[in-house]
Amino acid sequence: MKKNILILGAGFLQKPAVTAAKKLGYNTVVVDADPDAVCIPLADRFVPVDLKDKEGIYTLAQKLNADGGLASVFTAGTDFSASVSFAGEKLGLPCHTYEAALNASNKTRMRACFTESGVPSPSFFRVTKSDIENGVIHALVAKLGFPCVIKPADNMGARGCRMIRRDEEVEEAAFAAVSNSRTETAVVEQYMDGPEYSIDALISGGTMTITGFADRHIYYPPYFIETGHTMPTGVEPLKRSELIAVFALGVKALGLTCGAAKADIKYTGKGPMIGEIAARLSGGYMSGWTYPYASGCNLTEQALLIACGQKPVYLEQHRIPVKFEPPVSCRGQQAPFELYEVLSAETSAERAWISIPGVVSDVIGIDHAASVAGVKNVFPRSQRGTHVDFPRNNVQKCGNVIALAGERGDAVAAAEKAVSSIVVRLEPACVETEEFLSENTGKNEKGFPPPAYIVLCDTDKISGIIPQGRLVSGVVPHELLTLFMSDDAEDWNYRTLRQTCALFDALCPDHPALDARSFWNAVVRGGIQGALYVSDTASGART
Repeated sequence: MKKNILILGAGFLQKPAVTAAKKLGYNTVVVDADPDAVCIPLADRFVPVDLKDKEGIYTLAQKLNADGGLASVFTAGTDFSASVSFAGEKLGLPCHTYEAALNASNKTRMRACFTESGVPSPSFFRVTKSDIENGVIHALVAKLGFPCVIKPADNMGARGCRMIRRDEEVEEAAFAAVSNSRTETAVVEQYMDGPEYSIDALISGGTMTITGFADRHIYYPPYFIETGHTMPTGVEPLKRSELIAVFALGVKALGLTCGAAKADIKYTGKGPMIGEIAARLSGGYMSGWTYPYASGCNLTEQALLIACGQKPVYLEQHRIPVKFEPPVSCRGQQAPFELYEVLSAETSAERAWISIPGVVSDVIGIDHAASVAGVKNVFPRSQRGTHVDFPRNNVQKCGNVIALAGERGDAVAAAEKAVSSIVVRLEPACVETEEFLSENTGKNEKGFPPPAYIVLCDTDKISGIIPQGRLVSGVVPHELLTLFMSDDAEDWNYRTLRQTCALFDALCPDHPALDARSFWNAVVRGGIQGALYVSDTASGART
């Protein structure tokens, strides 16, 4: 009889875990609170359990162990590693201890572990809802200074996470953070200025093997939106070694010893500083897609082997030693593990496409994007009828493209070309879209959302009518000609103004007569979506 693997989560990001477990010959049991989760049909069995219910998960794990044997409890792409370890440790399965998983799940505990062990990380304070209501939050922020960052103590995907740049932003940002926390707590911490990286690793038998090192591309303050990642990293070798060393010290400080670990880490003016370390494989597409593409290593399968008490054969055959080279701030500390790495021979580039606020009427260009040379996957997340917004967290993006190439520049170019092929068309006459195009944004979100194009002149001086059916590429006002001729200025989805105009001409050859000022201001503010919205709204009004 096949043994069971209990997988927490049945969403799309758990697909690599389900398929890898079946490939290894196990019976797959998935749990999720959502009875319509997309991976349920792929598994052998589905049991509706909320991932927060660690006792319920443990009860199910006990039953599976008694019925046919339980090889492991596992998750990837969720924030419930503590639920994994709660059940796994009680049943004597290979896993991080429950205490270590808690350290890696709650950012207050995490920061305390780093501070106690001398691991570089930002200064911080714990914040509760009462601290905000009583005004204590202002004193804590004042001690850190501006800018600082507030985030939920126990969530992922940058939900409720933002920069605080001035005192007027404190309370709104703090309430958003605690409302996105299961325990209504948050951490407010120093802002770390510097490029950000994501690093995956597997820990087993006193060894730590780096299984993915990517550059993260973070934009749109005061929020932290990852528009994609590129793997392997382009960081210089010495900094790379220092980042790995600090990651290893952070893993040790949290007590992680058996399973996956994932770091978000920056290289600041003071050297490496850890944002956070999770006791799981990375979310998004890194562990399940971009790293396997770039390296040839099925990372999820290797993680499952460790979770089942077996040797990660591919890792042991392909890994190379890594020298422990800590930065000056950590000199004197000893290597906590034997360090190895499985390198990436090719480059994977993942890029997201995003939308201005509104309701989707159509998504155009998916097939074209998929046909771009080098593109491996196109994953749409929005469809007709979906409410979309300019993202304030990493679950509000409209879709993702993954490309692979032998050269870094080719992979990046393929991913960005594919994204630029996709257009999220919005329903006309929508209040949310109107507010965005009129720059009616939140009072405590100065500069957000940004315009599609930065224009250094007064576009309100544009006047006249664009005649019905006239190619807009041929009537660009002189205020925008410099921008129109530039190949450097791109919108959020990698389109120049010239490309945006050509795309509009192709999609709307019979557009109605358009007020030139309204049209061009919508283009500057909202790119192709703004242009289509103005035209579609005018068409509706005309009929």
